[in-house]
This record gives sequence, C-alpha cells and structure tokens, in this order.
Amino acid sequence: MPLGRITLYVRDVETTVSFYERYFGFRPLRLEGDRIVEMLASDGGANLLIHPAGKAQKMGQVLVKLVFDVEHVEAFRARCAERGLEFGPVHQADGYVFANAKDPSGNPIAISSRAFRWKSGGDEAPPPEPVDQT
Repeated sequence: MPLGRITLYVRDVETTVSFYERYFGFRPLRLEGDRIVEMLASDGGANLLIHPAGKAQKMGQVLVKLVFDVEHVEAFRARCAERGLEFGPVHQADGYVFANAKDPSGNPIAISSRAFRWKSGGDEAPPPEPVDQT
C-alpha cells in the first residue's frame, strides 16, 4: 500500500506552499472552501497536505523528517543556496551522503543520495521488490 499524503501543520500556509513549490517542484492544489492546500508531487511520490496549525501546536517539535531523494546532493544543495535555501554541511553515511535543513515552519527536511547508493558502486544491491500481501 503506497504512502499517499503527509500532513504538515504550519503557521504560514502561503510561505510553506511557496517553499515546497520553489525548491522541490510540488504543485499546489487549492479547493474552494478548503483551508488545507494539497501539494502534488511532480514525480508520483507522496503529496504534502499543508494544514494551518492550531494555536496550541508548537512548531518544529516533531519526530518526523521529510527526506527527498536526490542523486547529486552537492549540486542540488548549491542550486538551493543560489535561491535562498541553506542546507547544513553534507554528511557522509554508509555509502551515501545527506544534508539537513528546515522548512519555514521549522519542520526538519533532508536531501539524501541513499536511494541511489547502489548505482554509484555502494555495497548495497538495488532494493528488493515489494512483497505481495494479497
């Protein structure tokens, strides 16, 4: 069963919509009378639901991080920096690299080459096919 949507609770819906549209290519879908903006993934991945946060919700205090699969982390990081999004340093992991940042509401995000490590000679083979559970 595919993961279809991830809800992000934010203080400033429009700033967050612009952020994910500008840096990650999501397209906003707005329905009249709906305060939630659905951000459509351009590559068929999970959509983001940008939801206005309630007054009692604390921003940036979550146990979830959005990780975007990027084959060339350094190049993507440099393009984002040119457009105003600063990622932290690139970290070396087990056969891949990643860098962290935060969205305008303080939600943690990362760019990572983990999904591509088998292509670049890493030790791990391509991921196995999903198990049919029907």
